[in-house]
Amino acid sequence: MFGNLGAGEIILILLVILLLFGAKKIPELARGIGKGMSEFKKGLRDVEDEIKSAEKTDKKIEEKKS
Repeated sequence: MFGNLGAGEIILILLVILLLFGAKKIPELARGIGKGMSEFKKGLRDVEDEIKSAEKTDKKIEEKKS
């Protein structure tokens, strides 16, 4: 996931984030990111379901024409 980053670099990045946002703000940021990810996944699932239902409808129309 992090490519060529080692443990030291990851710890340094986390410390910089801690300094920039503060210990109280990090849980709020993580919560917001989590909600955003879940909304994105839900939207993706909805689009996939809509595509599948459209494909089924197209197949039924083609069968009726035959």
